[in-house]
Amino acid sequence: MYPQPREQRRVTDSEKSRCAAVFRECDSSRSGYLSREDLKVAVVSMFGYKPSKMETDMLMTSVPEDNHLPGLPLDQFTSLMCSKLAAMDPYEESRQIFSAFDVHCRSFLTVEDFKRAFAKVAPHLSEQTVLEAFREVDRDSDGRVSFRDFEMVMGHQ
Repeated sequence: MYPQPREQRRVTDSEKSRCAAVFRECDSSRSGYLSREDLKVAVVSMFGYKPSKMETDMLMTSVPEDNHLPGLPLDQFTSLMCSKLAAMDPYEESRQIFSAFDVHCRSFLTVEDFKRAFAKVAPHLSEQTVLEAFREVDRDSDGRVSFRDFEMVMGHQ
């Protein structure tokens, strides 16, 4: 038995609008297309990582040759980014965040893990606020937050 290909999710209107906004922000020359460097910045803005040379080449070569533009126009950029968004695993972001909190690789989070993570990403939050957040996520009040608890709070369940 081979695994069934995962069905792609629908891209929301909000995500499409975000693509257009990122395009406008990254079109440094205000020319209506993204240069290679602009495209790299746009991918970082959209997905949080710098694309490899190979990925950048692939994205840049998706421009039709009869287009004669020296870069990626808005419609093509939006189409490419929407394809990437649709192929993304909706649980991947939750897994990555959970893993970043779980620095000891125990497959659960303690209140100390929460304090450490929040101190880095939101140092202005009071300890009381962090403790309240932990209690909210720790559904069974056992002092540990499992990935399942975390996932439920992230809105995927």
